[in-house]
Amino acid sequence: MKDATFLLVDQNVLPPVFRKVLEAKQYLLNAEASSTSEAARMAGISRSVFYKYKDAVYPYQNTSLNRIITIQMVLYDKPGVLMAAAGVFTSMGANILTINQNIPVNGKALVSISARIDQMNGSLSDLLNRLGRLDGITALQNISDET
Repeated sequence: MKDATFLLVDQNVLPPVFRKVLEAKQYLLNAEASSTSEAARMAGISRSVFYKYKDAVYPYQNTSLNRIITIQMVLYDKPGVLMAAAGVFTSMGANILTINQNIPVNGKALVSISARIDQMNGSLSDLLNRLGRLDGITALQNISDET
């Protein structure tokens, strides 16, 4: 679409065909249909209708529902330091997705923690401040796009 203009419209005011195109696309995405013909048939539309609208109809994705951060830290190789850092994330309601820790060298280890923060209590700067006050963390950096 050249110079496309996008609108955010409640699906309930649109003709049902648009919901059916989305439904067919979902069948393909979930591998419930093995072809576009099958997906269109399952959604109750013709294949030609599917092809007519498939590149123009998309579900709205609220990006604030998937806010993910990655924090990189240098920790002293002492028992409980990583657990304390993870505890800050969980106490603030952040959902830890991954923890990557390198083998300690010269008494320090590089650790990165990725977490979903859309349900977090407090701000990202609150999280960073609390992590920075922990005994055993020598360096701390937000390496994600999230601010």
